[in-house]
Amino acid sequence: MAVEMRLFGRTGVQVSKVCLGAMMFGMRTEPADAYAMVDRAIERGVNFIDTANVYSRGRSETITGEALKRNGKRDRMVLATKFHGAMADDDPNMRGASRRHIVAACEASLKRLQTDHIDLYQMHRPRSDTAIDETLRALDDLVRQGKVRYIGTSTFAAWQFVESLWAAERHGLNRFVCEQQPYNLVDRRVERELMPMAQTYGVATIPWSPLAGGLLTGKYRRGEEPPAGTRFANMARMRANQRQRFNENIFDVIEGLEPIAADRGVPLSQFALAWVIAQPGVTSPIIGPRSMEQLDDNLDAADVSLTAEDFKRVDAVIPPGRMVAPYYEADFGPHRFRV
Repeated sequence: MAVEMRLFGRTGVQVSKVCLGAMMFGMRTEPADAYAMVDRAIERGVNFIDTANVYSRGRSETITGEALKRNGKRDRMVLATKFHGAMADDDPNMRGASRRHIVAACEASLKRLQTDHIDLYQMHRPRSDTAIDETLRALDDLVRQGKVRYIGTSTFAAWQFVESLWAAERHGLNRFVCEQQPYNLVDRRVERELMPMAQTYGVATIPWSPLAGGLLTGKYRRGEEPPAGTRFANMARMRANQRQRFNENIFDVIEGLEPIAADRGVPLSQFALAWVIAQPGVTSPIIGPRSMEQLDDNLDAADVSLTAEDFKRVDAVIPPGRMVAPYYEADFGPHRFRV
C-alpha cells in the first residue's frame, strides 16, 4: 500500500506519514544503496526526505541530492535539511545559529543537494548564545529570496518554540512551522509540554529516533552483548549521553512491549513505529534505515493499525510522559538576550 498523506501543520503542504531520514547515507550506507533506497521509498509513496549538513560533514546531502537528480523526482519531494552543527573543527563560526553561519550553510547545502531551494530548513538545536530574532531574521531573508520555503526547529523545549512564535509575530518575520523532536517508547517526555504546544499552535511534528536508535527493534537482549555492527556495539566511541541510553531499564520496556507486538502479529520494530505514527499531533516520524531490508520493515509499519487496548497496554509498560533512556536533551537554558 502507498503511504498515506498528512497535512504539514498549517502550511497546506501534504507529506507522507513516514519521512525518510538520510543520516546513514555516506556513513553506513554506500551511495549506490542509498540511491536504491530513495527510489524504493518514493515507489511506496514517500514524498518527504530529511537530512542535515552535519551528517557525515555533507556527504549525506550530496548523496541525497544525487539520488533525486538521478530519478528526476526532486520536484515531487518535500526536501528538508538542517544547519547548526560544526562543519569545521578549526573555525568557531562554521556552526551555530548566527546570520553569518546560516547564510553560508544554506548556500553550501543548496550546492550539495543540487537544487535551487530547500523546502524545509531547520535549526538543528536551540542556541542560548544567539538571540532568536537574530536567527529568525536570517531565515526570513532566505525565505523571501526563494531559497527556502519553510523553516523549522529540532529538539526545542516548548517554551523556546513559543518564544520564537512571539518574536516572529513581534518583528513581522516568517515563523517556524514544525518541530523535529525525539519521541519513542523509551522517552515520552515530549508528551508533557511539547506535543500539547504543537497541537495548540498548529505546529507540524516530525519525530526523530522513533525506534530509539534501534533499541526498539528487538535486536538487543538482556544479559547479552550488543550484536556486532549495531549502533551500541562499540560504546567506547560514543558520547556520554549516547551511552546513557543503553541501560538496564530499557529491557523492562522492551520485554513488556514484545508480547503486545506479538499479539498484534508484527515485529517489535513495526509496532513501536506504528505507535509513534498514531500519536496525537504527530505528522511524520523520521525513519533512518541503514539497509533496504530495514527500509521495507519501517515502511510496513505505516500499514499497522493499533487498538485502544494496545495503547492501554503500552501505557502500563511505559506511562505517558515517562523516560527510561534520555533522548530529549538539548540546550534548554534561558536565552541571554531579550527580543
